[in-house]
Amino acid sequence: MPLALTLLCLLLLDPALCSYSEDQCSWRGSGLSQESGSVEQISLHCAEGSLEWLYPAGALRLSLFPRLSTRSMSKEKTPRRVTACIKSSSSFRGAQIYLERDGILELLLSEANAALQPTVRCFSWLPREKVALFLQSTLHQDISRRIAAFRYELRGDWNSHFSWPSGNLSMEAAGTCRPCNNTEILMAVCTSDFVIRGNIRTVANDVGLQESIINVSATRIHRQKFALFQPVGKYGKSAGSIRTLLRCGVKPGPGSFLFTGWLHFGEAWLSCAPRYKDFRQVYEDARRAHDNPCEVSLD
Repeated sequence: MPLALTLLCLLLLDPALCSYSEDQCSWRGSGLSQESGSVEQISLHCAEGSLEWLYPAGALRLSLFPRLSTRSMSKEKTPRRVTACIKSSSSFRGAQIYLERDGILELLLSEANAALQPTVRCFSWLPREKVALFLQSTLHQDISRRIAAFRYELRGDWNSHFSWPSGNLSMEAAGTCRPCNNTEILMAVCTSDFVIRGNIRTVANDVGLQESIINVSATRIHRQKFALFQPVGKYGKSAGSIRTLLRCGVKPGPGSFLFTGWLHFGEAWLSCAPRYKDFRQVYEDARRAHDNPCEVSLD
């Protein structure tokens, strides 16, 4: 950055004029500090974070180097592939995002699509592959209200039942609607971001997002990452919501289930959800055979 502009940033304390990295997980900067036609190189080193590009001009090239912790019960020290998802902000304007792989650019998120509603796009790569995100500013006479911002998440693929989509796809292509087999149930209980025993209260369908939102009343919280399920009402019974794909056709029904799944941009997504009595049988059979991957406290 030129010395005069650096001094101006310090004097005015105006972040819109300055291009800087907040930490190794997130970046915030401005196109006003870039030379015309330049490409600014950015590297982030986290499993999740964000990017905010004010007044886009020129281009950005973002390289992601995830620090992925292995799942505690996984025998693999390195995932077979890494999947990244980006979620555009509700006010995304001023740029288009391309996936750069082996020197070839593929449109990942257009400005027109992102302007309609927050959009999730995902892509995968092998650990030894080099990929990057290329943000190209779009031409506008007035750039004063243009901010290209998104959040990102990365996850290693350890053969979970719920797999994020690969390629230029949305969340509609993620996951699978088939029931989990016994091995997948046991691994989901040991490795998921949340494991909740509970009952389905209601199911709300969002046709626009092609998602179903399962409202769950929890009877026992075995594990949860962050406070997904919190006490509500005068009796303090915990409740929360879990998302799945609309095409899976989830409907409310009686009985107790064991809900497992992953966090995705702060929302709970369903992986395996066997009836609790079926899970108990599967778990006890595996324990007798000394084949259960982790210990679970049963009622």
